[in-house]
Amino acid sequence: MKAVQLNATDGPSALGLVDVEAPAAEPGTVLIDVAYAGVTFPELLQSRGQYQMQPPLPYTMGSEVAGTVREVGEGVTGFAVGDRVLGVAGTGGYAEIMAVPAASVLPLPETVSLKAGAGMPMNLLTADFALRVRGNLEAGQSVLIHGAAGGLGSALVQVALAYGAEVIAVVSTEEKAETVTNLGAQHVVFADGFKTKVKEIYPHGVDLVADPVGGYRFTDSLRCLTTFGTLLVLGFTAGQIPEVKVNRLLLNNISVAGVGWGAALAGWPEMVAQQWESLWPHLSAGILNPSIHAVLPMQEAGKALEVIDSRSVRGKVLLDVNGDENDPVASAR
Repeated sequence: MKAVQLNATDGPSALGLVDVEAPAAEPGTVLIDVAYAGVTFPELLQSRGQYQMQPPLPYTMGSEVAGTVREVGEGVTGFAVGDRVLGVAGTGGYAEIMAVPAASVLPLPETVSLKAGAGMPMNLLTADFALRVRGNLEAGQSVLIHGAAGGLGSALVQVALAYGAEVIAVVSTEEKAETVTNLGAQHVVFADGFKTKVKEIYPHGVDLVADPVGGYRFTDSLRCLTTFGTLLVLGFTAGQIPEVKVNRLLLNNISVAGVGWGAALAGWPEMVAQQWESLWPHLSAGILNPSIHAVLPMQEAGKALEVIDSRSVRGKVLLDVNGDENDPVASAR
C-alpha cells in the first residue's frame, strides 16, 4: 500500500510517499480503508523531533482518519466490514490502510461525511476532555478561547457552544474573526491587548480560559479569570512554555489545569468511547461540524504540515487518501 513516512527529523520536507506492507488485522484491532486523514500540529512537531512522543524512524505519520472498515480482528465486536468509522492512533494515518485498536474506532453518524469526520477525532475529543472533563464546564459559563480559528480552537468553540457556554474567541486577523463569528462565537477579540477587551465584556472575569497557544498570553489570561476560574493549558503553539507564580493562584482563588488528552488515554482507553457518547447528540444534530481549511492530496503531506506552520489556518487541514469513492454523503455537507 501507499503511505507517507517520516525519514528524518528535518521538518515537513522529510516526508515521502513510499510503498510499504499493509498492516494485518491483529486481535483487538480494526483495519480501516482510509478516505481522509487529519493533519495535526503535533505531527508538525514530530517532523522536527520536537514532540514528546517520537516513534523510531522511519514511520508512517498520522493520528486520525475517516474511512470504512476493511477487516475486523479476532475478539472485536460492534463493527462490520463496510461500516463508516473514524480511527485514532499514535501513528499510521497517512496511509491507504490503518490498523487501529478497537477501543479507538468510532462510528460516524450517517449525516456526517467522511471528509468532515476526518477533521473531528483529535480536536473534538481534546476539546471535550478540556472543557467537560478537566474544566467541569457548565451551561451558562463563560469560556475564553485562544487560537480560536485554528483546528483545535474552532473545535473548542463548537464544543463550548454545544455545552451551553458563552464564548469569547481570541484571534489574530480579520479573516479569522469572520471564521469564529460564523462558528457562533458570541464575542470576538484580537490577540493584541485581549485582556482589556475581555475585561470590558466581563468586568469580573471569565469562568474558563482554554489556551493552546501559551507564550506571552498566559499571564494576561490568568488576569482574565473570575474567582474560582480555571486556565486550561492545551499546548504551546507560540513556542514558549510560560511559568506561573503560584501566589497569584492562591491570592485570587484561581486554578491552572493541564490538558493532556493523549496521556490520559494511555491509562484509560475506554475514555474515547465515553467521550464520543457525550458528543454524539451534537454530532448527529450537525452542531459539531469542522471548518475545513484545505484538503491536499496524500503525496503533499509535507505541504500540509507547512500550511499548519504558516499560522494562517482557519479550521482543519486534511489529506485526501481515497476520498472520492469513499464519501457517499460528501454532497450533503
